[in-house]
Amino acid sequence: MKIGFIFPGQGAQSVGMGRDLYEKYEEIREVYTKASEIAGIDIAKLTFDSEETELFQTKNTQIAILTMSMAILEVLKQHGIHAEYAAGLSLGEYSALYCGGAIDFEDVIKIVKKRGELMQNLSPEGEWSMAAILGLEDSVVEDVCKTVTEGFVVPANYNCPGQVAISGDKIGVQIAMEKMKEKGCKRSVELKTAGPFHTVKLQKASEALKEELTKIEIQMPTVKVMKNIDGKPYSKEDDCKEILAKHVVNPVRFSDSIKYMIENGVDTFVEVGPGRTLTGFVKKVNRDLTCININDVISLEKAIESLKK
Repeated sequence: MKIGFIFPGQGAQSVGMGRDLYEKYEEIREVYTKASEIAGIDIAKLTFDSEETELFQTKNTQIAILTMSMAILEVLKQHGIHAEYAAGLSLGEYSALYCGGAIDFEDVIKIVKKRGELMQNLSPEGEWSMAAILGLEDSVVEDVCKTVTEGFVVPANYNCPGQVAISGDKIGVQIAMEKMKEKGCKRSVELKTAGPFHTVKLQKASEALKEELTKIEIQMPTVKVMKNIDGKPYSKEDDCKEILAKHVVNPVRFSDSIKYMIENGVDTFVEVGPGRTLTGFVKKVNRDLTCININDVISLEKAIESLKK
């Protein structure tokens, strides 16, 4: 068995996510307490008891998802369960880097809190949207976006074969969704996000994040951590901070990351955090792989039992 941990990004959140884990495991409560002290906000209260409109703000969503993923990782680690590869969707790359020992606990909390704030506060004014386009080739989605002259829209997340998320202003995304239907897309779904993520519209946020990244330590991970920016693992030649800053304005190549991991022998994918979207992406690449989701007490206990064998 070769294990790859995969970590969700923004859009996987829901009010109350992880509450049963928090109530059952002391080590999970400790992660939330420590993270809250560093972040200066009560992350448990934010996650479990806030209104949806509050949790879904980018500055809150990112720190909440990160903390849940880190807390679950702590339990897995205590049971001797580790991965040879780690990948995350957008925000999830920070969870992956933490998993791989590239960023320590305090620094990852600080930088993700700041990242969420910057992506929210430095997003240009306007109505922004993202949508998942299902059932079209990547090239078709790219070509359709180029034909949209009213508004702004570009491919943002290459999730898996037959699924690309587009990002832009409300008008551009809506027009693109209609054009995708004409090209035969099976379905298009607006996503729970609030900005023109992974587009040039966040250039100011990218530049500000680059400055913040100079304040933390990042080293080569001890496991192979996949980069969203090109779908390959970090190497000694990479400037990790430069890559993470550029990541904000470049498309996510998650599909390429999954293919690379499979080609290099990963046969068991474990989604660590809220939702089950990422293992769905993996299944689109290869349905015969073992996929495990960990997002509550029952799924965590089942995962520990199967992964320790």
